[in-house]
Amino acid sequence: MNKKQSRVQELVICALFSALIAIGAFLQITIPVQPMPMHFTLQYYFSILAGFLLGGKRGLLSVLIYLLIGLVGIPVFASGGGPAYLIRPTFGFLLGFAFNSGAIGYLCERWLPKKGWQYLIIATVGYALYYLCGMIYFYVISNYVIDVPVGWGLVFINCFVITAVPDYLLCIFGALTAYKLVPIVRKNILK
Repeated sequence: MNKKQSRVQELVICALFSALIAIGAFLQITIPVQPMPMHFTLQYYFSILAGFLLGGKRGLLSVLIYLLIGLVGIPVFASGGGPAYLIRPTFGFLLGFAFNSGAIGYLCERWLPKKGWQYLIIATVGYALYYLCGMIYFYVISNYVIDVPVGWGLVFINCFVITAVPDYLLCIFGALTAYKLVPIVRKNILK
């Protein structure tokens, strides 16, 4: 495969993962919290796989493409799309997908995990970054942009306690999926 074909293949694979993350937005359970409802979706799972299977740069790129598509107004987010999404407190979790995917891909490229528990450790680092980004953004936007005062305790309950266990199950599932798929992808697709 020449360099041009390789670049086209990379872009197609990044676009595929952007599409998977978008599809994941529509497989959702709505959680009624204040100031705006949160949606538990499969986007997080696909952002984990993007990092593991595509690596740091391509995984991050696939999430950034997804975010850009949503911010220009195409309704690929759980509640639509458009630039107004930037002032939604839960947008930090969408940004968290980028941190999650980029960190997972970077660590996977550096560590080259071979065992399932190594994949789980890497996925857990991404999980921590995802929640850190989402919770900080939720607090800042709520308190300083839309002027809906919330304390850290409420942020912790609304943004972590309610969704942490199901998201960590997705984290485990993503690590196990990656454990099986990464060797195949490295050997056959992204050489």
